Amino acid sequence: METISAKKVNAMELEQKVKKMYRDVAMNPAGEYHFEMGRSLAEKLGYEKTDLDRIPAAAIESFAGVGYYFDMANLKEGDKVLDLGSGSGMDSFIASLKVGASGKVAGVDMTDEQLEKAEQLRKEHRLENISFHKSYIENLPFPDKTFDVVISNGVINLIPDKEKAFAEVSRVLKPGGRMVIADIVTEKQLPENVTCNSTLWAACIGGASQQDDYRNSIEKSGLEIQSVRNNEAYSFISKSAKGASKEFGVKSISLSAVKK
Repeated sequence: METISAKKVNAMELEQKVKKMYRDVAMNPAGEYHFEMGRSLAEKLGYEKTDLDRIPAAAIESFAGVGYYFDMANLKEGDKVLDLGSGSGMDSFIASLKVGASGKVAGVDMTDEQLEKAEQLRKEHRLENISFHKSYIENLPFPDKTFDVVISNGVINLIPDKEKAFAEVSRVLKPGGRMVIADIVTEKQLPENVTCNSTLWAACIGGASQQDDYRNSIEKSGLEIQSVRNNEAYSFISKSAKGASKEFGVKSISLSAVKK
């Protein structure tokens, strides 16, 4: 089902819509979107105030994640972490606090404005253990078995080919490495009029996989799911997004998996 949807949505149009939405998120965090943003959202989802106080406030303004997972990630000093769809860098900056000077964090994103904002903040705050890279998640610029942990927040639902994305995650993880993510899934299969709507896809609705399909895509890549929890604090705010959410059981989850 997922592959059919991926083929039928116009990939080029979708990419442009996603880039435009997250360009706006980077440059105009006070604008109106289908989703909440900023520090109030981060705190509501469960982010620690002490962590938020220690990272650049401008990165938090553009935060558009869908859940919290750092308690599940259990990052340690010296870990090498990859942040998929790093945006303006909030989760990368938090990860850098936890892995310390002996650790490394790499953030990847496809939107120039998000990368520029994150890199500017990294330089201003002299954070030497972070690097940001322009890349598509389905084709990562890193060697096999590079990272201890892969994190991502509300991003994989935007990718048409989720199996390819999870296969790349598995490839760059060390054996025994962990993927810990927050994302949007659905209880029911989405109909074509939703999956082919690139605006709803860019708003995190149209690209969401049915939860069993999502799990299958992960397990097919050689990752074993350890735990899943619903993020009840997350909700959409626009009328169209709320309607789709209610009708098809669109919801936020946090999930951890281990590379076998």
